[in-house]
Amino acid sequence: MIKSKAVSAPYLIWMVIFIVVPMFLVGYFAFTDQQGQFTLHNLAGVGQYSNVFLRSIWLGLIATVISLVVGYPLAYIISRTSVRRQSILIMLVMLPMWMNFLLRTYAWMTILEDNGIINSMLAGLGLGRLHLINTQGAVVLGMVYNYMPYMILPIYSVLTKIDQSIIEAAQDLGAGRSKVFHKVTFPLSMPGVISGVTMVFVPSVSTFIISKMLGGGGNLLIGDLIDMQFLGSAYNPNLGSAISLVLMLLILICMGIMNQFDEGDRADGEGMLI
Repeated sequence: MIKSKAVSAPYLIWMVIFIVVPMFLVGYFAFTDQQGQFTLHNLAGVGQYSNVFLRSIWLGLIATVISLVVGYPLAYIISRTSVRRQSILIMLVMLPMWMNFLLRTYAWMTILEDNGIINSMLAGLGLGRLHLINTQGAVVLGMVYNYMPYMILPIYSVLTKIDQSIIEAAQDLGAGRSKVFHKVTFPLSMPGVISGVTMVFVPSVSTFIISKMLGGGGNLLIGDLIDMQFLGSAYNPNLGSAISLVLMLLILICMGIMNQFDEGDRADGEGMLI
């Protein structure tokens, strides 16, 4: 008992310093004014930014759906290749993540700007230039590019662990490829799908670098709003903490909903195995 407590002590200290204390400070500033007096004014002020919250959730959902539609087939294809090829393909998926996040986003600025690579190619072909940068589409593209691996990897991990004998049993009972996928493979892969959706949606909703660099400041998201309150000209850490607290609650609600789906799918999967 004493030995186990000694081993877990560093982790507990780490959690207290970097999780409990910051969350306590966020809660403290959210419910106090600049004089340290208790107030609900900060939380009431969050309502004026409801359009920013809706925009962030909407763009996050679009990025998550696109990542799922593109990422699931990629994960499925990778899981059906040989072990050697799987290692190479997974390395290619993770390769962009080895580069700094800011550099990856700067690269997309170079590609999408009015005189960038895409518009230069269009002009060379005699086609009209497109305004791609500083748009919501550019923000979504940045989210999908940066967070796509977080969708592919958990789905791939689950797909590779599916017992092939279950698929073979379904085929022996006369199920075609399409039916095997919809009735067996996809339901059993739902834990990976739910993990991927959570891992893409949460950072997409709270991002601020992508929207600032690819959105040009005209597509304000929750992350930008919080950044402005703490580091921008509209310095107001109390309001920033209130916005952060509301964002945390929204994320916890979304994760709770995802966990409910995950538990239901696991129960269905166990029933299928039985």
